[in-house]
Amino acid sequence: MTDTKWTRRKEARPAEIIEAATAIFIRVGYAAANLDDVAHQAGIAKGTLYRYFSDKQSLFRAVVQQAIGRNIEALEAAGGRMNGAIEELVPKLLALAADRSGAGRAPALARMVIAESQAFPDLAAIWHDNVVSRVLSMLSGLIREAQAKGEVRQGDPLIHAFSIVGPMLAALLFHEVFSSTSTQAPDLPRLAEQHAESVLRGLLKPV
Repeated sequence: MTDTKWTRRKEARPAEIIEAATAIFIRVGYAAANLDDVAHQAGIAKGTLYRYFSDKQSLFRAVVQQAIGRNIEALEAAGGRMNGAIEELVPKLLALAADRSGAGRAPALARMVIAESQAFPDLAAIWHDNVVSRVLSMLSGLIREAQAKGEVRQGDPLIHAFSIVGPMLAALLFHEVFSSTSTQAPDLPRLAEQHAESVLRGLLKPV
């Protein structure tokens, strides 16, 4: 029983470390985050932390992958199942972005990356490679397929992809920065629904 409990505990440690690191990154930022504090919050020795993560950068990469990875994998799977059906994928994508319970800590992490990427360019690279590039590549690829079928208007697929996700990203960051001081923070589910309708009206060719 003791060996089994120890094995379960050992297997859970990376997730516990990532959870502790996420909370600290959000609370104090990347620059001020200290691996000693992460280890203390995770309830482990610092040496144990280094068994799983070689440095703060590798730990941040794991934080991003855990915070965003499942949502992006779900979207990529949905895009594959929909066989290029942009009119189905766009509302799903925007609704997922609007669900702050599903997005979890992603907006707070994005805010941190924006604030500290000048001093730590690797942060931006990690966020770009694990989040931004995957979403834009998936969307622009589906738009390109739909254009080839004559379903979507011509134009640069990447720019079309930016036009879909841009307003939602701005709204999420608005909430993250101004929601406690502004009465103009948009209702995210309503924005997702209205923007999906507006952008599809512009993208799709009349039947």
